[in-house]
Amino acid sequence: MKNKRSFTEELTAQQILEIDACTQCGECLKHCPVQDVTGKPAVSPPEKIRMFREFIRATDGLKARIFGPAEADRKLLEDFTKAVYECTTCGSCGQNCPVGIFTQRLWPVLRKEMVKRGLGPLGVQANLPQAISKSGNPYDKPASDRYKPWFPDKVIVAGRADIAYYAGCTGAYEAQPMVRGDVLVLGAVGEPFTMLPPEDEVCCGFPLFITGQFDLLKDLVTRLVDGYQARGVKTLVCSCPCCVNIMTRDWPPIYGRALPFKIRHITQYVSNAIMSGRLKLNKELRESVIYHDPCYLSRGVGVIEEPRAVLRSIPGVKLLEFSKHGLDSRCCGSGGAARKVFHENAIAMGRLTIDEAVARKADRLVLACPACYAKVNEAMQGHKNQIRITDIMELVSGLIT
Repeated sequence: MKNKRSFTEELTAQQILEIDACTQCGECLKHCPVQDVTGKPAVSPPEKIRMFREFIRATDGLKARIFGPAEADRKLLEDFTKAVYECTTCGSCGQNCPVGIFTQRLWPVLRKEMVKRGLGPLGVQANLPQAISKSGNPYDKPASDRYKPWFPDKVIVAGRADIAYYAGCTGAYEAQPMVRGDVLVLGAVGEPFTMLPPEDEVCCGFPLFITGQFDLLKDLVTRLVDGYQARGVKTLVCSCPCCVNIMTRDWPPIYGRALPFKIRHITQYVSNAIMSGRLKLNKELRESVIYHDPCYLSRGVGVIEEPRAVLRSIPGVKLLEFSKHGLDSRCCGSGGAARKVFHENAIAMGRLTIDEAVARKADRLVLACPACYAKVNEAMQGHKNQIRITDIMELVSGLIT
């Protein structure tokens, strides 16, 4: 039986207007990291929108309303699916869109439509629901290894506290120096904080959300929110931008009501601790450091100044900037779960980040995202340019006296 399901079922009214508003001007091509490394117009933002508009016309256009909906061309659907999953969902195209299309939120919904039609996700992305259901994380690693390999011996975790820390799956399993640094810094601030047991700190849901696989989200979010509420949490601190993004934007509607606690990225919490005098960085670091804004932290939730405030508070540090930074930062290639399928693109984008950091004569590249941390380190292996890569809390934790 032919699939004549409407292509607008998953879209909000605003997103339908956004798709219609695209003028195909091509301004976004100057900012797309996938275009930087592939140069393929077929996977460009305007081409994806053009194709999806054709799908909408087939099921919801004037002709469809008069004569009935038609089935979209299968080859075009397959081409679109590849294009929308090759995207890193960094949102730079939308940030620079003259008509204001919020692409960072649009692409996951279009992926969801492809999942509903049995065309997505791609490759190993399809294994995510089973892995998360089985082990609580997208890497299918044991819950018993979530904290044990990296958690500092001398840091005390309270049973109940106003502050809670969520390590996240990528940090806990793929970027352990980063989460170890987080916990050391939280311990140095001195305010009691709590954590869920490793078997209860399950995936935040972002890998499922970003690949269009929404079925498990309600259960995951409810389990986490209720777990923190039971511990009396008023502020949940996390260092993963993707986790912070879904917690801030999507947990409330998925949970069904306002969260019983605030969400803060760790740089927001630490910058406040430094300003209030609860955390002092007395060790000097005479280096030029360059900070890379994670896409889901800067464009996603607007956390831009706080990481810089933390870095400026380090005695002796000179803070450098990439040519594109803040809201206009360039993706390092790790986002949107695209790195799981389009590995070569991710490595190429990571190397562009490394190359610019070296060209600007930075002594150290500072990151604030576990996916960036893992992939950019991988991209540097065998690359002609080398630079020291450090997570921001990993750096701070080494300067605490």
